[in-house]
Amino acid sequence: MDDTSAAETAALQGEGFDFSSVVVPLLKGVLYQEDSPVLWNALLGLQARVRDYVAVLGLELILDEAEGYAFLRSQADEEGDNTSTKLPRLVARRQLSFPVSLLLALLRKKLAEFDAGGGETRFILSRDEVVELIRVFLPAGSNEARLIDQIDLNLNKIIELGFVRRLRGQEQMFEVRRILKAFVDAQWLAEFDQRLVEYQELLVRREDAENG
Repeated sequence: MDDTSAAETAALQGEGFDFSSVVVPLLKGVLYQEDSPVLWNALLGLQARVRDYVAVLGLELILDEAEGYAFLRSQADEEGDNTSTKLPRLVARRQLSFPVSLLLALLRKKLAEFDAGGGETRFILSRDEVVELIRVFLPAGSNEARLIDQIDLNLNKIIELGFVRRLRGQEQMFEVRRILKAFVDAQWLAEFDQRLVEYQELLVRREDAENG
């Protein structure tokens, strides 16, 4: 460790943060600047060491200073790798259900439209607005009560994944977190309209099958 790194580490330890205090939260999930500003600053100071350390574990640090979030993901498998020598996957891949994928796609598109407006930085929606996002892609006459129940389940799943959070004291209001941009990229979004057509066709087929 050079003198600069030693000085940075000493300063961070003086604030109650050592190297492990930064790495462990990242191994558990997403780190947000707004949730823990001091820990976030510690990560910025130690990010070179964190990158080197997690690379040994087969992980990559994704850090967006502008948006204020950081997380770990598994390094992309290289072509020709001998599978017998690969490290175990420490960050599990999550298989999302069709309704959850659809809702994430719709929220990502709305976030892009919101950013294009150049207004507030926090994108907040009510549950009613989320319902309306989904409703337009469902066949006419869909069961309203079942729709609401399903949306609540999907929102809870997305909250669990960290893409959305409820506003404190406002259970019917939700903030779309900007980490969603890291998982639904610009190329995917460019193909969004075609994907929605495919989603809508699948929804119609499912509705027809359920109605016999």
